[in-house]
Amino acid sequence: MTHWFHRNPLKATAPVQFNYYGVATTPASSKICNDLRLSRTRLLELFTDLSCNPEMMKNATDLYFSLLQGFVLSLDDSSQECKLRYIQNFKWTDTLQGHVPCAQQDAVFELVSMGFNVALWYTKYASRLAGKEDITEDEAKDVHRSLKIAAGIFKHLKECHIPKLITPVEKGRDLEARLIDSYIIQCQAEAQEVTIARAIELKHNPGLIAALAYETANFYQKADQTLSSLDPTYAGKWRKYLNLKSCFYMAYAYCYHGQTLLASDKCGEAIRSLQESEKFFAKAEALCKEYGETKGPGTTAKPSGHLFFRKLGSLIKNTLEKSSCRVTIHLIAVNKENVGSVFNTPTVFHRTWKTLSFA
Repeated sequence: MTHWFHRNPLKATAPVQFNYYGVATTPASSKICNDLRLSRTRLLELFTDLSCNPEMMKNATDLYFSLLQGFVLSLDDSSQECKLRYIQNFKWTDTLQGHVPCAQQDAVFELVSMGFNVALWYTKYASRLAGKEDITEDEAKDVHRSLKIAAGIFKHLKECHIPKLITPVEKGRDLEARLIDSYIIQCQAEAQEVTIARAIELKHNPGLIAALAYETANFYQKADQTLSSLDPTYAGKWRKYLNLKSCFYMAYAYCYHGQTLLASDKCGEAIRSLQESEKFFAKAEALCKEYGETKGPGTTAKPSGHLFFRKLGSLIKNTLEKSSCRVTIHLIAVNKENVGSVFNTPTVFHRTWKTLSFA
């Protein structure tokens, strides 16, 4: 099953030379500075390299961050700050608020900004892999793993490094708690999408699929609510995505709940559940159009034309038809003595059908 995920753009940064004349006075210290420059440049190049895989990203990240730690941690492991922490100025843009850079002379700012980009890369890698038409089981596991890694990085930055920044994070910027929380929740929701797709592929119990879909819809709703106080100029497109995915998986939940009821011969309740599924699917379809028309940072796409969206529409329609057929068969059995009058009188048929379905 293919997937479609919204993605915000990566952060951009100014080059850093790490030239400290008069400070790095030995060959060893000069080599460290040179390695810092090269490893940073290499890591930035990998962010936009489509051939990059998680192993390459991990190696490049480990190399750069291991060197950067020398500007963050004190050499004697004391509680005192590293004397090199404020020696270099770093500039980074924001994923939502355009190309206006934010500058801080703080190595911790560099660490959290670069770490944020690494987490975004893992989400983009997962999205690229999940968008393939014939995704294999191993690739699905890679998608799930990448989203878990991204969520873990966001969580680690929020809890361990962002609080150490000297300059408070501005409201609505990437490193603010609301945005970090939304990224974490979105990663959880998208990872669960992969689980749902796998459950459908293995033909698991519809009740289990319905429960997973309902939980996923709530994840997306929670992520959307976390962003509700942000300026819609910046977060509007992202919120449309979260909202449409919430409606989409509520439609999934009601659809598979309808299948569960149908298997128990509760045809009336099944139809009622499937009609709710149709309502949420219609909402998701309308939001797809709004998403495509909304300006702002993020992916440009037409999700309503995507395979994952069209499949659900067909599934709801087919299941609803199956439920209606069962009701009709039951109706014929109940009214076998008056078959002719039932089918010759549409109004009577409609009332009888409604009574059987929704009583």
